[in-house]
Amino acid sequence: MSEKHIVVQGATLKCKFSVDPKTDILKVKTQEKHYANDKDGAKKLIASDKDIGQTLEKNTFGKCKKQPSGSDYLPCKAQITKWSGFYDKITLSNQGKILVEDSKGTCPMGAPDCIEVVKHGQKPETGKQNFKDADPELHSQINPMVDMAAFQADLDDNDIV
Repeated sequence: MSEKHIVVQGATLKCKFSVDPKTDILKVKTQEKHYANDKDGAKKLIASDKDIGQTLEKNTFGKCKKQPSGSDYLPCKAQITKWSGFYDKITLSNQGKILVEDSKGTCPMGAPDCIEVVKHGQKPETGKQNFKDADPELHSQINPMVDMAAFQADLDDNDIV
């Protein structure tokens, strides 16, 4: 998967045929078992190629260039019919393949691969290991108010964070 992020619930998608570049948020509706970037396993469900149909929060990207109506355009009714560019080496329990940040969706009104991932939905979270791995000398230059070496010793002794 070399440096590609997994797409999770909350990812931002856009369509290249949106009149005003509008985005919508992906909702994973096909599985409730596999999570990424979520230490509590409650928010960031992994998206798969089985997440098709109306699987967005608003199910629209605004007005659609593929649906002209006089001097304007009809509203988009986003419906993903298939995904391409997914990671096919892992199969989730719903028999789906994991979507990655360069996966593309197809809409029946647009052309193949007209929907793309703008943001994969993952957010970095600091954990105990990040503090253990921090360079105390470098940290003292950035934040001289904290004695990082003492803090790291406390991490080992008290198991905090």
